Amino acid sequence: MSFNPQFAKIGEILVHIGAATQSQVNESLQKQPNFSLKLGETLLKLGYIKESDLLQALHLQLEYEIISENELLELEIDVVKTIPEPFAVENRVIAVKNNPNSVIVAMTDPENIVIIDSLKKILKKQVVPVLVSNSLLTDTLERYYKSIRTTTQVEDAVGGFDIVAVDDDENEITIDASQDADAPVVKLWNLIITEAIKSNTTDVHIEPLVKNTRVRFRIDGALREVMNPPIGLHAGLISLTKVMAKLNIAERRLPQDGHISLKTAIKSVDVRVSITPTVLGEKIVMRLLDKGDFGFKLTTLGFEKHHLEVFNKWIKRPYGIIIVSGPTGSGKSTSLHAALKEIQNIENNIITVEDPVEYRLEGITQIEANEKIGLTFGSALRSVLRQDPDIVLIGEIRDEETADIAIKFSLTGHLVFTTLHANDAPATITRLIDIGIPPFLVGSSLNLVMAQRLLRKICPQCKSDYHPTEKELKEAGISAEEAKNINFKYGAGCVHCDNTGYSGRTGIFELLEVNADIRKLIFDGSNQDYIRNAALGNGMISLHVSAIEKMKNGVTSIKEVIKLTFSDD
Repeated sequence: MSFNPQFAKIGEILVHIGAATQSQVNESLQKQPNFSLKLGETLLKLGYIKESDLLQALHLQLEYEIISENELLELEIDVVKTIPEPFAVENRVIAVKNNPNSVIVAMTDPENIVIIDSLKKILKKQVVPVLVSNSLLTDTLERYYKSIRTTTQVEDAVGGFDIVAVDDDENEITIDASQDADAPVVKLWNLIITEAIKSNTTDVHIEPLVKNTRVRFRIDGALREVMNPPIGLHAGLISLTKVMAKLNIAERRLPQDGHISLKTAIKSVDVRVSITPTVLGEKIVMRLLDKGDFGFKLTTLGFEKHHLEVFNKWIKRPYGIIIVSGPTGSGKSTSLHAALKEIQNIENNIITVEDPVEYRLEGITQIEANEKIGLTFGSALRSVLRQDPDIVLIGEIRDEETADIAIKFSLTGHLVFTTLHANDAPATITRLIDIGIPPFLVGSSLNLVMAQRLLRKICPQCKSDYHPTEKELKEAGISAEEAKNINFKYGAGCVHCDNTGYSGRTGIFELLEVNADIRKLIFDGSNQDYIRNAALGNGMISLHVSAIEKMKNGVTSIKEVIKLTFSDD
C-alpha cells in the first residue's frame, strides 16, 4: 500500500522521509504536553529534526509551496508594509507578492483559519499562504520592518517641509510653514546617528546629489546606502552638524574639522566630524568612536598562532620601537591598544598621545592632542618624558619631529608603540627614512614592523562553495594546480548579512622582525625590495600569503584577497 502524506500525521511523515525515528516521535508525544507545542515543534525543541525537515513534512502533508531564502531577499517594501508590523510579528506572517485578486503571504502556520480571515480583512483580497521556517521569518521580518520604520521616520521628519527658498548664493533653503523649521532636521540627524550606532557603523557619509541627499554607512569596511532624504534638508543637516561640532556656520568654502560627544540610550560615542565643500554643496563624513570599555584582545584580532607568538615576544621587550602600518581603517589602533592591554600591569607607567583618543583604557594615562590650543604631538610628547613613562604609545608618526621624538624615546630605554601610513612592512622602513630620520637611527631603534589589513569574513549562514574564474586565480597568484586542493567559499547573501555575503572582519598581518640582517640593510641604505627579500628569507609571511591562508581556511573569499592584497610574484 503506497504512503499518502496528505492523510498521514506529521510524525508519520517525518519517520517516512527519514528525518526522525519512531522512538523519537514517541518520546516527543510524551513530552509534548509539557511544552504546549505541536509535535513538529516539540521534535525541533528536542533537537531531533531540523527546521528544513519540518518544512518538507508540512509541504508534503498540506501541499503548500515553500518559499526560498533568495525570494525573501527580493521583496518589495510597498508589499511588505500592507500588513502592519505588530500584526505581522505577533502572527508570524509577511506579505510576499501582491497579485490583482490575491496576496501571497509567507507563514509558519498556514492552516490557522483565524489568521487567514484577519489577513483577508486587512488586505481586502484573497490570501495564498506559502510555507517559511520560523528562524528565516524572524530575520526577514526584522530586516524589512526595520527598513520600513526608518523610511517612515524620515518621512515623518521631513514631511512638514512645503516651501523652498534660496539664499544669496542661490542655495536652497527649506522652510517649514507650520512649525519650528529646525525640528525636522533635528529628528533626521538623530535618526541617522541612532541607526548608525545600532548597525555598528564606523563612518557616516552625508553627501549632496542633484535631487536628494545620500546617506551611507560604512559597515565592515564597505559603504552601504541607507536613506535618501530630500536635497532641501541638506543645508539644515550641514548647519546643525556645524553647530554641534562648534564649527563656523558661515564658512562654506573651506574644509572644517571638529568633534561631537554624544550620549545615547545605546552607548556613548565620540563623533569626529569632517566637512568639505564639493561642487554640489558641502559633504559631511562622521567617524563614530565608541567611548565604552575596550573589549578587544590580541587573541580575537585574527592573528595566526605563529604571528601571535612573534608579536607577543616583541611587545614584552623593555625598549625599542614597534610600528604598525596600513591605511586608514585597517585596525592599527585596535591592535596597539590590545597590545597595551596585554602588557599592562601595576609596575609599568603607560602613557599614550593620540589624535583622537579612539579607545579608553582603564589605568593608562591617555593624552589627546589639540592643535587649536597648541597641544601638538610634539609638545605633548616632550611633556610626557617628564612623566616618568615606561611605555609610550604615539598615535601616529606624521612628520620628522614626531619620528625624531619616538626614536629618542626608544634609544633612552622606553618601549614605543606607534603607527605609520605605508603599504607594507618593508615600505614602512623606507617611509621613515623619507621623513628625514637617518638610517642608522632607524636601524638602531626598530624592533618590529607589522603591516595589517582587515578582511571581511564570509557570513556563516550563507557560506557556499565557489568556483573561481581563471582571471580571479591569476589575480590572486594561485596556479590551476594549487586551486585543485583549495575548497573555495563565498557568501551567497542572506537576510543575516543584509545580502552582502559577509559578516564581521578579521585581521591579516605581515610581521618584519628587525634582526642583524635587516639592520645591516637599513644601515647600508638598501631599498625596500632588498629589505623585503631578506625578510621573506628570514621567515616573514607577506600580507598576501596571510590572506591566502584565511581563504584556504574558509574565513574569507578570493574576491577579498584580490581586493586587499596582491601576489608577491
